Order: sequence, then structure tokens, then C-alpha cells
Amino acid sequence: MKIYRKELWFNVPGRRGFINITPQVEQAVVDSGIREGIALVNAMHITASVFINDDEPGLHQDYDGWLEELAPHEPVSQYRHNRTGEDNADAHLKRQVMGREVVVGITEGSLDFGPWEQVFYGEFDGGRRKRVLIKMIGE
Repeated sequence: MKIYRKELWFNVPGRRGFINITPQVEQAVVDSGIREGIALVNAMHITASVFINDDEPGLHQDYDGWLEELAPHEPVSQYRHNRTGEDNADAHLKRQVMGREVVVGITEGSLDFGPWEQVFYGEFDGGRRKRVLIKMIGE
């Protein structure tokens, strides 16, 4: 059995953003040499997310608007967490909704997706470096 680990680093300049990381995950599959197995891709920060969906700009705008309605950034005083001196309580809530990680099968050396599926990094409290872990096991 093979085990492979890789980190991706991001620094989203704005507060929120979505990045298609499918090409980086696909390259990690190639680099790993794993032909049959699974890939775990997870955000290593509690104000960021990894999720699978369609790479369609309107959908990403819908996510952004919907998440901002669910957990608006301002006023920051509405959140008890922000009483600690933080201003990112909304980012923690958005991450909880969007999820921490995805697991994707690897079949014949490729990610085993359904139609239109892509892997995304979601940032909800940008402006600093954050990482995503890719961990694969298989043969």
C-alpha cells in the first residue's frame, strides 16, 4: 500500500473566495503513483472549507450570497466569539455549513468524479496564508 501527502497553500486577498483546486489534486494523484485508492482533501484552518460542486460562476455567487445571508460578517458585534477580539465568527459558521473535507475515489489513476464534479477551496476569512492537506492511500 502507498501513502502520499501534499500540502497546498493559499492566500486569498479578499475576505471570501472560491478556488478550483481540482488540477492540483489531479496532479497529486499522478505524483503519488496510486492507481486504486482514495484521496482525502481537507482545509487545515477553521475558517476555510473544501467541498465538491460544479465550476459555474453563478453558482459560486449564489453560495457567497446565501452564506452571507446565513451568517453576515457585519455587524461583527452580533457574535459572542468576536468579543475575544476576533472579527471572524461568521467565517467559522460558513465553514461549518460548507464542510471541512472531501474524500474522492481514485480509479485507474484518476479521480473518480460524477458529472460536473470539481474540488474547491472556500475561503471565508482571507488575507493570510492557509493550507489544504491532500492525503492519499492505495495501490
